[in-house]
Amino acid sequence: MAKMLILYGTTEGQTAKIANHIAEVARAKGHVVETRFGKHLPSQFSWEDFDAVIIGASVHYTKHQRYIRDLVKGNLEILQRKPSAFFSVSGAASGPREQDRLAAEKTARQFLQETGWQPDKIGIFAGAIVYTQYGFFKRLLMKRIVKAGGGPTDTSRDYEFTDWKAVTQFAEDFLASLAGARSTDTIQT
Repeated sequence: MAKMLILYGTTEGQTAKIANHIAEVARAKGHVVETRFGKHLPSQFSWEDFDAVIIGASVHYTKHQRYIRDLVKGNLEILQRKPSAFFSVSGAASGPREQDRLAAEKTARQFLQETGWQPDKIGIFAGAIVYTQYGFFKRLLMKRIVKAGGGPTDTSRDYEFTDWKAVTQFAEDFLASLAGARSTDTIQT
């Protein structure tokens, strides 16, 4: 069994929730898993301690977290040597329109192009709209964006759009690839 790192960037917490779900799937298969918030890695942290790496980041205003992008760029050589996967969490991935889902895929591919990373597996998952966590101005902005896309606009509650079956399948597919040959660049939404 592999010792795995699941490193994530999150703003409102949905990416952390997805990372933890992936960790549960891996642990159930007998893997040793460590999840880490990418913004605060301890000084003694070493990528070499892990057999495989999964990195997740969320999209805000068409970009993933800068600290995740910098971590990937700064550790590209080791990421290219290990089995790895990337997952992107985006509100656009939950949109009813094909153009929204294509935009989510494009944003994930731009992240990989900017960093130069070529993970073995890519997943794109819908996130959540957490109106109750947003400040006044962000809540208004998000309501406007969501309304334009035909989404829910009741700001008194939150909405989770993550397809947990798809997240489980992504994790299981990556874990299966650890036992076999490395696959290439599969997008799963």
